[in-house]
Amino acid sequence: MLKVRIIPTLLWKDLGLVKGKSFDSWRRVGTVLPAVKVYCARQVDELILVDITASNIGEGPKFDEISEMSQECFVPLTVGGGVKSVEDVENLLRAGADKVAINSASYSNRELISSAAKKFGSQCVVASIDFKTIDGKPVCFSHSGKRIEEVSPVEWARTVEAQGAGEILLTSIERDGTMVGYDIETTQSVTSSVGIPVIISGGAGNFEHMYEGISKGGADAVAAASIFHFTEQTPLESKKYLAEKGVPVRNCNAFGISK
Repeated sequence: MLKVRIIPTLLWKDLGLVKGKSFDSWRRVGTVLPAVKVYCARQVDELILVDITASNIGEGPKFDEISEMSQECFVPLTVGGGVKSVEDVENLLRAGADKVAINSASYSNRELISSAAKKFGSQCVVASIDFKTIDGKPVCFSHSGKRIEEVSPVEWARTVEAQGAGEILLTSIERDGTMVGYDIETTQSVTSSVGIPVIISGGAGNFEHMYEGISKGGADAVAAASIFHFTEQTPLESKKYLAEKGVPVRNCNAFGISK
């Protein structure tokens, strides 16, 4: 088993850092650049930075701001929000992103992921899948949860894998910000259907939730925001907890655990 990654998520709106519940009721929790610096100092494995308004208002990525942030980021950085073309992917990589998350545009432009993967490599392309449960069945949504796409996460995960995505960022809209735990059932259905890594997001409130996402859901990485913004729990402590549970994590030797 590959080492599990702990990935804080930074949601970006109008140059401010925000966090809400179920993709709504956004609350400002600071500014992005200081958060990037703090997380890098706290030995996180990666960071995910998403502009949550770009697609809804038809804007593209803010390349200059991302370039400034990336200069202070010393861990792999995934950037998403407003990505509509291969040129956007290229410019984000030039701005310092290590990987680019693609969501809304991939539904209307079925060549976007495959073209980006062909040009830059699958390792640079993250397919972002947001979903809600409707009438007992999970369904994909785009545009920050505003537009239903009439396809299941499992079906779409298989599609983006076939198109060349290197990994999937799977987010439960309903559990986002609730800190009640990840959607294990949907996670397991997706991870068992694809052969690429799956990052789960939406619902982490404690380290046991992360362990369940990995051990029961089959996730390769856990992304979280509220647990780090609103509690005293830290990414380093989450690694220690997981290492003590037998989960392979990076820097586990720092805890006196050899895995």
